Formats: sequence, C-alpha cells, structure tokens
Amino acid sequence: MKALCIFCGANYNGDPLLAQAIEQLAQVMVSRNIALVFGGGRVGVMGMIADAVISKGGKTIGVIPEFLMNKEVGHTGLTELHVVQNMHQRKQMMNDLCDAIMTLPGGFGTLEEFFEVLTWLQLGLHTKPIGILNVNGFYDMLLKQMDVMVEQKFLKPANRELVLTSTDPIELVNLLDGFEARPDEVWFKDRDLT
Repeated sequence: MKALCIFCGANYNGDPLLAQAIEQLAQVMVSRNIALVFGGGRVGVMGMIADAVISKGGKTIGVIPEFLMNKEVGHTGLTELHVVQNMHQRKQMMNDLCDAIMTLPGGFGTLEEFFEVLTWLQLGLHTKPIGILNVNGFYDMLLKQMDVMVEQKFLKPANRELVLTSTDPIELVNLLDGFEARPDEVWFKDRDLT
C-alpha cells in the first residue's frame, strides 16, 4: 500500500482516544511510507491527521472543492493540494490517488464518502479495501445496522464482509494491506440473499 485515503470529519469532538488513535495511525503510515490522501482541510479530524503525518515527515495529498476552501480552511502545509470543482470530483480523485480507504469518525459527509466508495467496491468498480476505525465505539450502531441489513436480507453476507473493522489503527492498516477483493460475478442475477 503506497497511499491511504482517509475519510473523516471537519470537526473534532475532543475525544482523547480519537486523538491517540490519530497519532498511532500517522506513526504507522509514516513508518511504512504510506502517503495520506484526504479531504484537504486543516480543521477537525482532517487537520489532525494531516498535521500528525506532516509532523512525522510523511507525505500528504489533499483534495478539496473550491467552495470548501474557505469553509474547511484548505490546508496550506501539504505535499500536494488539489482544488477541484465539486464533491464528485473530490471523491473520484481521492479514490484514484489511493490504494486503500479508511473511515474515521465524522458526520454526514464522512458517511456519504464511505458509502459511495463501498458501493463502488460492491459493484466491482474498484477492488480497494475499505475499513472503519471504530474509535471508542463511535461506529457501533452503524456496524449493527449493516448486520440488520443482512438479517433482513437487504445485504448479502459477502458484501457485509467487505467492510473491514478494528478499534486499533495498526491492526486496521494490516487488514487493509492483506485484503483481496473477490468480486461477486452474479451480483445482478442472484437475488437469493441467504
């Protein structure tokens, strides 16, 4: 893995466990020479992960839409900052620049980014691993909802298994690094979800 895309919030809730996880994640990324690809902002969790990678000498690549440059205060200390026209271009470029994707705590935008690239993986549009860093139980209910989708037969177990999850940043990086996509060739033909 040469580049890891991180979806995360433009806010920070003050959780010291999240701050600790960000530092650990930055350390493992820099020690393995994994570049950070992220939303390009210098505020919130986005800014924290970028600053942590920069402080350890790592490579940072931001992708931010023009209209968010001021709202999210575009980070000026990055290795590269790409300014794009809209959110669709942002997600596409972030996906194009990375080898794997990790989701940290965030809000609607973070979930929207996560679910779009997850759907792309499910449909076979890419084969990149996708993980959730579940710090301090932040994503417990979301993960439970995915299990309910399987129980209620709206999601195949094989597609639920596409979401790699850990509470430990190093373990999650290892899971992402060892992931091998197994496309579901009968996704559109097979309606039996059992």
